[in-house]
Amino acid sequence: MFTRKQLDATSDLVHKTVLPTPTLCWPQLSEALGAEAWVKHENHTPIGAFKVRGGVAYIDELVKHTPPQGGLITATRGNHGQSIPYAARAYDIPVHVLVPEGNSAEKNAAMAGWGAYVETFGQDFDEARVEAERRAATGEFEYVTSFGEHLVRGVATYALEMFSAIADLDTVYVPIGMGSGICGVILVRDLLGLKTEVVGVVSESADAVAQSFEAGHIIETDTAETFADGMACRVPSPDAMAIINKGAARVVRVSDEDIADAIRLIYSTTHNVAEGAGAAACAAAAREDIRGKKVGLVLSGGNIDQDWFATILAGSTP
Repeated sequence: MFTRKQLDATSDLVHKTVLPTPTLCWPQLSEALGAEAWVKHENHTPIGAFKVRGGVAYIDELVKHTPPQGGLITATRGNHGQSIPYAARAYDIPVHVLVPEGNSAEKNAAMAGWGAYVETFGQDFDEARVEAERRAATGEFEYVTSFGEHLVRGVATYALEMFSAIADLDTVYVPIGMGSGICGVILVRDLLGLKTEVVGVVSESADAVAQSFEAGHIIETDTAETFADGMACRVPSPDAMAIINKGAARVVRVSDEDIADAIRLIYSTTHNVAEGAGAAACAAAAREDIRGKKVGLVLSGGNIDQDWFATILAGSTP
């Protein structure tokens, strides 16, 4: 999907507005997991999530051509929907974002804060996505997918930072929504010639990617009901699955209770806030036997509504 030269150029581009995020080993977290655990802190970006990197790369490519007069349209549960207006605002490109009913109020406010027009449509992400694609087909907008070459190359810059900092990781755990994050990690690992195994993580309640990985072909699910909204997808991307099928060691399912436990563990041992998807890597590592290993945990974002966070810290699951 990209060469090392292209990845380095994209890293230079991303780092003009998004500083490299730290990869840190937290002693108490490592002790709790029984392994040397290195956390890639993508919760420390300007939008609090890794998606910003893809937005910067996508918009940069877009402005090299003729931006659509009607602007851009996309669908999201929140972080992708922040990344596009974050990058587009520098060029005064309007961004229309569709979110499903019941979406995070704080993520909706953040998207609007970056300049997006946020509209509620559909019962879940995939219904919002289909509607965004339909409107783009009329020619009014240009549709911004959640998985594409420039988005993946952009988010892959965090993997380059992580592997450059800690080259001898045994395993990296990566949450999966539409797949740009894990595909970036796989592709960078292969570019660097590393032997690190890459493990994807999904919610038990939104496991279309896990089912597709195990079956060897695309399987869609009827629901994707999890408070870890960054992983709440019913329809996998065929392009993403082609990379995951080839490069992932396995795809692990975690429950919402596992994720809530991981959010509490991350906060108590590092005082970092993780959203549901952001804690999924830690949740998966806690379920596997990783004793004595050196593992990477991608904390993909920290954008969790304060009422959910309060509920979790109080010992319950949203």
